[in-house]
Order: sequence, then C-alpha cells, then structure tokens
Amino acid sequence: MARPYKEAARRLYETAQTQQGFFTTKQGIRAGLAEKTHAYHVKAGNWVRVHRGIYRLADFPPVERPDLMLWYLWSQNRKEIPEGTYSHETALSLHELSDIMPSKLHMTVRKRFRRNSLIPGILVLHRANLNEGDVQDAHGVKVTRPLRTILDLLETGRVDKGQIGQAIDEGLRRGLISKQQIDSLPHNELQDSFRELAGHRV
Repeated sequence: MARPYKEAARRLYETAQTQQGFFTTKQGIRAGLAEKTHAYHVKAGNWVRVHRGIYRLADFPPVERPDLMLWYLWSQNRKEIPEGTYSHETALSLHELSDIMPSKLHMTVRKRFRRNSLIPGILVLHRANLNEGDVQDAHGVKVTRPLRTILDLLETGRVDKGQIGQAIDEGLRRGLISKQQIDSLPHNELQDSFRELAGHRV
C-alpha cells in the first residue's frame, strides 16, 4: 500500500509546486488521495486547510504573498480554471506603481461568474470580460496590465488623480506603459482623462 500512496503524494506535490504549495480538494483526489483521507492529512499535520476546498502542503517553503494564490484558486470555475484577475488597487500595488496598500484584494471576474457561497470579505469583485491583452502573469497569478489597471481606477474614481498621475509617471519611466499604447487608446471620456493626466509625461 505504501507505493501507491507515495506515487499519489508525488503527483500532488508536482501540482502544488506550480501553485506555491496550494491545491484543491479536486486536485488531491485526482492525484490519488481519496477525499475521506483529507481530514487525516490535516490532523496529522501534512496539510493545512486554508479555506473550504483549498489546502496547502505544511512543509512547503513559505512565499511572500500566499493570499494571492489562495483566492486565485478560489476563483476556479467548474473546469478548474481560475477566472479571477487581480486588478484595480491590488494590481497597482503588485506593479509597485503606488504606495497604496489596499486592505482588501480587488479581483476582476467574468460578468457571468457565479458562486453558490458567500463572497469572502477579503475580496472586492469587479465584473468585466477582460481581453487577453489586458492581462499578464505575475506572482504566479493573473494581474491586469498597468495601462488597464490605471484606466480601471480612473473609472471608479476611488483613487486621487495625483496618485494616478504618479503611477503613470512611474509606469512610463520603467517602460511598463508606452507612448504608443497611450496614443492608440480610443477617444472617449475615460481615455481622454488618462491622456490629460499623461499629457506632460510623454
């Protein structure tokens, strides 16, 4: 019996390794570890249950932002594909374009995103169908690109325009936003507001 368990544990580790030590109930089952054994592994100290249906290997090296992967996995659809993309204030912070430290995690999900359970209090969900060009990988999760992030924040009006101007400055200085990107924006009130803020910076 030891050999099948070791093989299952190896498969689970391979999955968890790509997710900063995290894995879901379904991934554990698919690796070969029956759901009825999951409580045992938590009690034995092999796994840490971090949320309903989400665990972390107890001996996996700690990461700087475990919360990002946790809620990214929470956003999985029935096909086990994460639908959440970190955005707005959270994305601005992850790109290090501002010293804003949001108390909640802002995540954009598809307009048709549904959950049967309550939305965790740590999350603020925004609904939009993002284009592929609006999204990039960072910290092992999906994050809106700097240009899209700033446009989203301009639309909400929650962040002071002075701070948004500084974020544009920093984005241009570091090459995260280009003059070409700004010039190619369509003309409407939101994009024109962005151009106005970026005007003396490009």
